[in-house]
Amino acid sequence: MFEYETLKVIWWALVGFLLIGFIITDGFDLGVGALLRWIGHTDEERRVILNCVGPTWDGNQVWLVLGAGAIFAAWPQIYASAFSILYPAMLAALFALFFRPTGFEYRSKLASRHWRNFWDWGLTVGGVVPTLVFGVAFGILLTGLPFHFDREMRVVIDAGIVESISAFSLLSGLVAVAMVMMHGAAFLNTKTCAVIQQRARKAMKIAAIMLMFLFALAGVWVSVGLSGHIISQIGDVNSALAPTAKSVTLAAGGWMDNYSRMPWMVVAPIVVFVAAIMVILLSKRPVLAFLASGVSLAGVILTAGFALFPFMLPSMTYPDHGLTVWDASSSEYSLALMLLATILFMPLIIAYTSWVYRVLRGPIRVEDVRRNDYGMY
Repeated sequence: MFEYETLKVIWWALVGFLLIGFIITDGFDLGVGALLRWIGHTDEERRVILNCVGPTWDGNQVWLVLGAGAIFAAWPQIYASAFSILYPAMLAALFALFFRPTGFEYRSKLASRHWRNFWDWGLTVGGVVPTLVFGVAFGILLTGLPFHFDREMRVVIDAGIVESISAFSLLSGLVAVAMVMMHGAAFLNTKTCAVIQQRARKAMKIAAIMLMFLFALAGVWVSVGLSGHIISQIGDVNSALAPTAKSVTLAAGGWMDNYSRMPWMVVAPIVVFVAAIMVILLSKRPVLAFLASGVSLAGVILTAGFALFPFMLPSMTYPDHGLTVWDASSSEYSLALMLLATILFMPLIIAYTSWVYRVLRGPIRVEDVRRNDYGMY
């Protein structure tokens, strides 16, 4: 069907698509959780906010499961190496995510103010902490992870997660938090009215400005303050390659090499700023502002992906051992078979998701919560 080299690139693009799907769909869920106590000032207002995402948040996490599954199947070495190093961070994100199903289900079961405040804070933690962890993880990819392979091609971890965290990775975490807050506020702008909508619009504008500032700062840092990885020698990328059978050089601003060789890639970071500006300008046109927010988030993911390509998991201790699209992929047969399954099932997932949001379209008001007190979150 396709050559091995082409299949490798297709799966790189597909996993990028799944990450974009996750950040656009589950991103506004996380953002709504992070903003819950800021935008919702009363118990009824917070219930309105929760009911905006309550019926769909668990379905949106399918994109995260699909992304993790795709990485496991298409790049098992990357899955094993990344989770070996980032395991404590992934556990922190997982435990924070536990607050989401329990918070949605239990928060309104009791009328106690202390009970509901506890779950409100839990949902806030469940929105901020996973987002921060995912953002820091992306930042760590650009600085490199401490690992190498021994003679038997076993992964050797050279340092722990604490040593891997840098000021740049923390900045990346803040970029991620600003992204989901903007997107969450943009979603609430489409699903609420009156005072809640006004607060959502204000939060959306502030988060959009924060995103542009932090994203620009990160871009300057990558351009002049980080050493990027550049492949100087590699074998036939249309064949199976060992991860150690290449030469990698480090250069200041090396992550900008792809942008120099393929100038069309600069469209991605430009889109981030243009779309974020449109979010602010279109705040009184909720649907358009929400779509612009999604485009801005997609631009952030594409910007990082274009900078890293073909690297998937750079090594900070042994640069030649970094994992790339060319040398960490599954077999040609596996990639082809999974691509066939993706062609068959991905349209179904997109169609089902679209149908759900069509059915649940329309704003939620305080009156709706009062009228159906026991049937809503």
